[in-house]
Amino acid sequence: MKISVCGKGGSGKSTLTGLLAKEAEARGLKVLVVDSDESNSGLYRTLGFEEPPTPLMELVGGKKKLKQKMGQTNILNETSIRIQDIPDGYILGRNGLQLVSIGKILQSLEGCACPMGVLNREFLKKLQLQENEIALIDMEAGVEHFGRGVDASIDAILIIVEPSYESMAIARRIKEISAGMGKPFWAVLNKVKSDGVEAKLKTDLGKSSIDVIGVIPDDPVVFEASFEGRSFGSGAAAIAAEEVLNFLLAEQ
Repeated sequence: MKISVCGKGGSGKSTLTGLLAKEAEARGLKVLVVDSDESNSGLYRTLGFEEPPTPLMELVGGKKKLKQKMGQTNILNETSIRIQDIPDGYILGRNGLQLVSIGKILQSLEGCACPMGVLNREFLKKLQLQENEIALIDMEAGVEHFGRGVDASIDAILIIVEPSYESMAIARRIKEISAGMGKPFWAVLNKVKSDGVEAKLKTDLGKSSIDVIGVIPDDPVVFEASFEGRSFGSGAAAIAAEEVLNFLLAEQ
């Protein structure tokens, strides 16, 4: 199952991706996390790695040589890609958890992230998961990845919603796009501080027929880990993520 984790910037996409990945790993699943957010560079720390993998963009010679290199022999030219086919250095692994990165914007005047979107789309389209494998894709913020067709080969879409007008608006927009693609779509609430906030968010999302499958509380364990740039410990957020994973696996 390939699951896209998307939403407004700062809503907690990387947080939920990390929580779900750690829980899936604990259950004995083989988890591939795909870091496709070209601006957020801290996901590898959230997952407990000391350094990030070499971006897949480098495998094709970088953004400037993408078109040329895609026509030459490398794994990305294959009709299908298995997790074990990804070259060392471009994938990091620990037990059942593995991480790849599409690429990052690292300097000024580097140009747009469109080539990364193209590479991400092709990689996900060719990625073939085996039994007991799951892929979690930490998408870039907003909705542009839908326009690039990155989500075309995704099996399900999770929208992360925090208590803000903009986050709610993006959730409704992504629901419309997902419906047009025929993709299963669910929402997970994040940074929820009270039962009242949870009820209000669910009521407003319900008006747009958006199903909420999980509620991640405003957990100080997550805040401290994010502030210090390290992997999450166990806490209320991790327990809530277990319920989200239970739902996703039941749908598989």
